[in-house]
Amino acid sequence: MKTEDRTARPVGDDTGHRTGRRRDLIAAAAGVLLVTAAVLVGRSIQDADGSLYVHWPPLLASWYPHTGPGTPAAVVVAAAVVAYGPPLADRVRRRALLPTAWAASLAWVLSLALIDGWGRGIAERLTTKHEYLQVIDRFQDIGAALRGFDDHILIGSQGNWPAHVAGHPPGATLTFVLLDRIGLGGGAWAGVWCIVVGSSAVPAALVTLRALADERLARRAAPFLVLAPVAVWTGTSADAYFAAVAAWSVALLALAATRSVRLPRAAAFASGLLYGLTCYLSYGLTLIAVLLLTVLVLTRTARPFPLVLLGALVVPAAFTLAGYNWWEGYRLLVERYYQGAGGLRPYSYWVWANPACTTIAAGLATVAGLRRAAAGAPGAVRALRTGTTCASQRLILLTLMALLALLAADLSGMSKAETERIWQPFILWLLPAAALLPTGTRRGWLTAQAVVALLVNHLLWTGW
Repeated sequence: MKTEDRTARPVGDDTGHRTGRRRDLIAAAAGVLLVTAAVLVGRSIQDADGSLYVHWPPLLASWYPHTGPGTPAAVVVAAAVVAYGPPLADRVRRRALLPTAWAASLAWVLSLALIDGWGRGIAERLTTKHEYLQVIDRFQDIGAALRGFDDHILIGSQGNWPAHVAGHPPGATLTFVLLDRIGLGGGAWAGVWCIVVGSSAVPAALVTLRALADERLARRAAPFLVLAPVAVWTGTSADAYFAAVAAWSVALLALAATRSVRLPRAAAFASGLLYGLTCYLSYGLTLIAVLLLTVLVLTRTARPFPLVLLGALVVPAAFTLAGYNWWEGYRLLVERYYQGAGGLRPYSYWVWANPACTTIAAGLATVAGLRRAAAGAPGAVRALRTGTTCASQRLILLTLMALLALLAADLSGMSKAETERIWQPFILWLLPAAALLPTGTRRGWLTAQAVVALLVNHLLWTGW
């Protein structure tokens, strides 16, 4: 059950309102300095020995100033969200908020992708030598492909998988195989799938915020979830699809735990089912369990847990019966990782440059919001112990636990570089921290978000 502390400080407030705003700007400036340091130090290391294996550190990108057919649309979408997003989010009917946010997110992601053109921006993204579509023909017999999947992970093995196929459990590749089987084959359909499904992570986050916090906070967070720089990598990346599956797992558990859905038991089972699928889309997304556990702690209930656990066993059981060994696959992936660039990229640089990538993808508004979340964390923890948390405190704890999961991924050393794309499932849950920013500053922070995304997409060529 959610409880409210009527003495809690209002959303967006801080000790000394002006001081709070100044500290927000200081936090954003610190984010800019972190990114600047990562660029300068990274450039020096890459020029010296090439050990970073990225052309424009810390991002996996190349310097490529350009415009494209999506440029006017992206500017219009950004301007519209900045100008009308906050008041529209505050006033739109409750039932209309989720589809409106999804549509706006889809427009933002699609327009950014089209800056690179339909071919290079969408239809060809998942057809390169590293991507899943390269191996569709090797899954004519799905059962045989799953049974022999681990045999092709290591570099040097006969017919070793491309990087992205080897780097993920077969659930990722199997998604595109099944799309091909139903007549949606090729790069265009794969790209559209990732964009449409990936954009649905925004309404999933809003569902979660409504259930765990309240309607007001969800509405305040909506424009920041839509106009996030991470949208640059949502279109077109399979990691966006992974992020959405994980996000709906969290959202369904939030509905089940707060019993704010007609069939809470079905929601709990579905949450587990999606979590099990998440683990077979990406090994690293087992860390989404941190967010699922956070939902149960914030709602102070373990009632949904048995059904979540039951649902979470379905996909692993199916893959295991089909002959795929997840644990062996992960062991071989670690070996494959160190056979390639992962074994050469210096941990001493990436352990702090990865957060610089996250700063770019999450945006400066998120950095400022996380500062407020960190400032409110001690009070939120005390309130959690006594069961008196208010809505903003529950949001604080959710975003900080997402940050904790992201830091665990960082310290593991298994994500050196490319985290602006890989960490989308965690970055999503950092974005609502911007709802803590003062009302009068929202348009300014949204502008900062849009500017980062537009600059990255117009000045750099991102992706594989």
